[in-house]
Amino acid sequence: MEMTLEQRINEDIKQAMLAKQAERLTALRAVKAALLLEKTSGAAHELTDADVVRIMQKLVKQRRESAEVYTAASRAELASNELAEAGFIEEYLPKQLSEEELESALREIIAQTGASSPADMGKVMGVATKKLAGLADGRAISATVKRLLN
Repeated sequence: MEMTLEQRINEDIKQAMLAKQAERLTALRAVKAALLLEKTSGAAHELTDADVVRIMQKLVKQRRESAEVYTAASRAELASNELAEAGFIEEYLPKQLSEEELESALREIIAQTGASSPADMGKVMGVATKKLAGLADGRAISATVKRLLN
C-alpha cells in the first residue's frame, strides 16, 4: 500500500531524529504541527494528500515571507534558517511549473473561458487557481494572467 504524504512525513521525522538532522527535523515538526492543528480545527475528516500539499505550501510561503523580513532587517542568519526550512518542506511538494509552462497553461484557460480583456481576470483566475493549485504560486498566476489579458 502506498504511504500517504502525512505518513511519509512521520517516517522522515524518525529518520531525521536518527540522523541528527536538526534543521530538517525542525521543518518536518512544523509541518506535523500544522497538520495536527488542521485535524483538530473541527474539520473532522482525514487529511487528503491534497490538503497536506495545500498546508505545506502555506508553510513554505510563510517561511519565504519571514526570510524577506529578516533580510530587510539585516538578520541574514535568521533568513537562511527560514529558507533552509522552506527547502526541506518543498521536497514534498509537486514540482512547480516553469514560467513557460505556466504561461502556456494560462493561455489555454483564457481560450476556454473566452476571456479577452482585463475585466475578465476574475473569470480566468477562478479556473486557473483550481486547475493549477499546487503547481504554481498564486502571485505568479495572477501576474501572468494580468500580462496576458492586457
